[in-house]
Amino acid sequence: MTTLLWQRKIKGCQLIVVQGDITLEDVGAIVNAANELLHHGGGVAGAIVRAGGASIQRESSAWVSEHGKVVTGTAAITGAGELSARHVIHAVGPVWGTGNEVEKLSSAIRSALDLAEQHKLAGISFPAVSSGIFGFPKELCAQTFFDTVENWLDEHPERSLREIRFCNFDNPTANVFEREARRRFG
Repeated sequence: MTTLLWQRKIKGCQLIVVQGDITLEDVGAIVNAANELLHHGGGVAGAIVRAGGASIQRESSAWVSEHGKVVTGTAAITGAGELSARHVIHAVGPVWGTGNEVEKLSSAIRSALDLAEQHKLAGISFPAVSSGIFGFPKELCAQTFFDTVENWLDEHPERSLREIRFCNFDNPTANVFEREARRRFG
């Protein structure tokens, strides 16, 4: 079950914060908090492969074989297997403590948004990339997400993306995103 926590139209785009299972999001693409080799073992990545099927891991492995690793701060796109979403965008955020973490996370978010736009998608759903086992502080993660999304929307006034969702499974992370959205936008 997905619980709506906050929503508002900002700069012509619906921004929505929900608590729920990202694998159930019915959007053009869900974002996977990935590692550079696109090995989807645990966390959000493992949940996506378990729900969407082995084809997601096969496509990810083929992508890495063809293009090389997905560098931190960038993203790659695959099909979504059996998920409701059409695509999975694998965004590689930074591990906390590696330096320039805010810049790297912002770059990963932008890369995911750019891929969604290149594929003419109407909707995308993000988890709190890097805030799990990568250790990025949740409050700073939410601030970085909203800063990056606002700037990206300013730079792309003509866009296919009409809905950007922030979907987190656990209550504490979802609440951090809700608080940051309300702080910024009311």
